[in-house]
Amino acid sequence: MATLVRAAVAAPLVRWSALALVAASLAGCGSLLGGKKEPSTSYAPVVRAAQTQSWPQVRWQLSIGRALGARNADSLRIAVRPTPNELQVYKGAEWAKTPSEMIEDAVLHALEDSGRLPGVTRQGSGVGAHYRLLLDVRRFEADYAGAAVPSATVEVTAKLLHVKSLQLAGSQTFLQAQPAGSTAVPDVVDAFERSLSQISNDLAGWTLTTGEAFERSGRGASADAR
Repeated sequence: MATLVRAAVAAPLVRWSALALVAASLAGCGSLLGGKKEPSTSYAPVVRAAQTQSWPQVRWQLSIGRALGARNADSLRIAVRPTPNELQVYKGAEWAKTPSEMIEDAVLHALEDSGRLPGVTRQGSGVGAHYRLLLDVRRFEADYAGAAVPSATVEVTAKLLHVKSLQLAGSQTFLQAQPAGSTAVPDVVDAFERSLSQISNDLAGWTLTTGEAFERSGRGASADAR
């Protein structure tokens, strides 16, 4: 297995829940390891979401809310689950962006590049939108799940809100688990690239299809952008 570390002071490994306690007790210190920042490599997965011809062409605009995530699912540290009840992090490795930022960016770019809607922006941009996509990151971890190598596991819940009526057009949870080529961190990152690419593609297609179905139902056809 690739070198793992549970961030702690006296022991090489601690549970993720203990990390929060250690961080709190060392508030104001430069790092969790005796004030010395260990060398770390930052990884920035390249997401390649493929357009799908089945995606509908729509006339409404979309805003994407800031993606949210639980603390253990939205950290710069690269999480790994060697056993079902144990969450650790890879030593000397981190994400360049948080998982929520990566997912938000990936979905935004997939929708922008699709050309299937007049406009898609981040919430708060000042541009009116008929629908708002809300994302919640449940899992973003390398999970061994009893296998010899981990799978890059990404789980996201999406909610599509009709802005004017405040009705929920749809809600769905998406899961991707792509196996890594080995236990080495670069191979794990490659697996995350594949999971991110697939899940952003799934989210983009679902958003367009769900919003258009809501429009055709008559409940959103006359909506004006706020």
